[in-house]
Amino acid sequence: MLKVLKVIAFSSTFLLLFNYNSFSQDKPAFWDDIQAIKQYDRVYAPPKDPILFIGSSSIRLWVDFTKTFKDYTVLNRGIGGAVTTDVDRYLEDIVFPYHPKQLVIYVGENDLIKAVSGDVVFEDFKKLYSHIRVKLPAVPIIYLSIKASPSRVQYLSKGIRANALVKEFLKGEENIRFIDIYQPMLDQKGEMQPKLFKEDMLHMNATGYEIWNKLLKPYLLKD
Repeated sequence: MLKVLKVIAFSSTFLLLFNYNSFSQDKPAFWDDIQAIKQYDRVYAPPKDPILFIGSSSIRLWVDFTKTFKDYTVLNRGIGGAVTTDVDRYLEDIVFPYHPKQLVIYVGENDLIKAVSGDVVFEDFKKLYSHIRVKLPAVPIIYLSIKASPSRVQYLSKGIRANALVKEFLKGEENIRFIDIYQPMLDQKGEMQPKLFKEDMLHMNATGYEIWNKLLKPYLLKD
C-alpha cells in the first residue's frame, strides 16, 4: 500500500511539474515582463490620461526620461527586445488600460533581423495601427521612424524600405504624425555616427536622445 501511495505521489508531482513546464514553454514572448508591469501598476498607480510611449528598447531605455519630459504627463511602457507583433499582442495590457491622450511609438527595428523584407515590417505595423485605432480612433499618435544602428548595418536597406512605406501610408491617415529620426542622426556625409550610441552600437546614449527630444517635443500635448 505504501508503495502504491509513493507511486501516486510521484505521479502527481510529475504531472504538476509537467503542466508548469508546459505552461512556461507556452507563454508568449515577454509574458513575464507584462505581468511585472501589471504588478507594478497595482502598487504604484500610473498617471491618468498620459502621453504613452510604447515600443522596443529605444523607448524603454530613454535616457533621463522623467527629467526630459517633466513638463508633460508621460508613461513609459517600452519592452526591450520587442518586435511589432509583440506590442500588438499586448495592447490590452500596456496601452488601452491607461486611456492615453497621445501615443508615441518606436517599433520595427528589431523586426529587421528576421523579416524577409521591409514590406513585411510595414505590414505588421499596419496591423498594429489598425488594432490601436479600433479602440483609440482619434487619439493623436506620433510614429518615430526606424533609426540606423551601426551594429545592424546589414539590415539597413530593409529599414529604409519600411520607413518609406510607413511614411507614405500615414499621409492618408488622420491624427498621426511621422517623425523622421533616421536622417537627423546621420552626419553631413550621410553616414552613421557612432558617437550617438553606447558601446553596443545599438542603443543610444544621451547625445543620441537629444536629437530625438528636439524633434519630438514640439508635437507633444501639454496638460
